[in-house]
Amino acid sequence: MITLCKACGTSYEIADSHPEHCKICEDERQYIPVSGQKWVDFDAVRAAHTNKWKQFESNLFSIESIPDFAIGQRAFILRTPEGNILWDCIANLDDATKTLISAIGGLKAIAISHPHYYTTMQDWAAEFDAPIYLHANDGKWIMRESPYITLWEGDTLKLTADVSLIRLGGHFAGGSVLHWTRGEGVLLSGDIIQVTPGADAVSFMWSYPNMLPLSAATVSDITHRLRDVKFAQLYGAFEGKDITKNADEIVRRSGEKYIACLG
Repeated sequence: MITLCKACGTSYEIADSHPEHCKICEDERQYIPVSGQKWVDFDAVRAAHTNKWKQFESNLFSIESIPDFAIGQRAFILRTPEGNILWDCIANLDDATKTLISAIGGLKAIAISHPHYYTTMQDWAAEFDAPIYLHANDGKWIMRESPYITLWEGDTLKLTADVSLIRLGGHFAGGSVLHWTRGEGVLLSGDIIQVTPGADAVSFMWSYPNMLPLSAATVSDITHRLRDVKFAQLYGAFEGKDITKNADEIVRRSGEKYIACLG
């Protein structure tokens, strides 16, 4: 049976009773709710939630669960000439989502920015017979094994002719973003780079819920890794966290401001 942590959405395979602990929540980048660790069965999540789709352009869609579940992040589907890619993951995989994804050609690959969004990736992969690409630096945070998981190493991984993964680190050692060279360039950042409420700046954190910053050296390294990456648009982990123009310049400027504040 599959059970999910209600605080972070990570899925665990159990024989009878629920786990006593969620390793993801016990890490200082996440948190254990004041009311304690609670669990919900996968079928119960699917019964209580539905997924909302939003189209940003002809080949880019977001998917998020209504009502919010756990962290409340959104996932994205990119449609490329070589197949569809799921970026990041949400826990709810309902029948409507299965039907809609199948209708647009299924999935070629799944790629996830960091362990907080692993959720039920194993079930998405099995449903669409799609490999999951996770950075090897974060391998210890995989709570359910799956034959679909591929751990990649290094700083970049090409998924298609125009889609690559870039390891930036920061929030997690293997924290990655997805770069799509279509048009002026698109970056899907999860919360490795977090869009601020005004959508005119970004920030970088080691722990968002516990408000623990990254070092100046780490942020400098992140912006350096993006120095030659062209992207006019940036889409973050949550609804409304979108920068639709000059995103690469905004990230560079925000990195400089962050480092200046620490100094």
